[in-house]
Amino acid sequence: MRAPVTRLEPRLFSSEGDFLHAFATELFPLDRSITGDGVRLTLSALAMYLPELRMHEVPSGQQVLDWTVPDEWNVSEAFIEDAAGSKIVNFADCNIHLVSYSEPVEKELSLTELKSHLHFDSEHRAAIPYITSYYNRTWGFCLSAEQLEQLDEGTYRAVVDSTLQPGSLTYADLVIPGDTDSEVLISTYVCHPSLANNELSGPMVALGLALWLNSLPHRRYTYRFVFAPETIGAITYIDRNLEGCCRHKSHLHRRRW
Repeated sequence: MRAPVTRLEPRLFSSEGDFLHAFATELFPLDRSITGDGVRLTLSALAMYLPELRMHEVPSGQQVLDWTVPDEWNVSEAFIEDAAGSKIVNFADCNIHLVSYSEPVEKELSLTELKSHLHFDSEHRAAIPYITSYYNRTWGFCLSAEQLEQLDEGTYRAVVDSTLQPGSLTYADLVIPGDTDSEVLISTYVCHPSLANNELSGPMVALGLALWLNSLPHRRYTYRFVFAPETIGAITYIDRNLEGCCRHKSHLHRRRW
């Protein structure tokens, strides 16, 4: 688990945009997925500026509408090592090198065997693709097509030191009251790692809006902010809050960032 994000002081920046950009830079390397410590660290970092933000844990196996909260996934390290012991693909260098939700593995493979667990983008040859396997138990690594072409025949060692076991899904919400209880809902995802758009741009825009709304002496509407993992997090939030959120559905305005 990575160390907590250091709190930045917004007043020391020349503009709100500069502060949000610097904060996004701090969040960028966190190992986020649809569950796990990376999501918790991200939400805890947001709570440094939004002290009324409430974090919620929903246990694995919980039925949410017609979905089920999955097991929790965390990673200590993951890499591919060549016969000389050099790490040629390393999760520590870039967290999208590992297929999200890869199960634990430690084994030696031939290049042919290894290739069945490798993902690349032949069209964007220098890019590392982002691949997930949330609901299908497997493991794999992602690398550029250029990296793949440099691999020689031989024996490779693949290591994924991860945990995939019952835990919980984490989301957070914040309600900023207004003069009426008619609500504006602002929701954003907080799951994917190393993606500026939209897994950081969304939370940063939401944070900026929440800070601005909190600074106003009066607000006509009540504003509800939801920070949740993609799809399963949103479904979980709806399942747990549908009745309360829809009391005034005729006045509810929705936009997903």
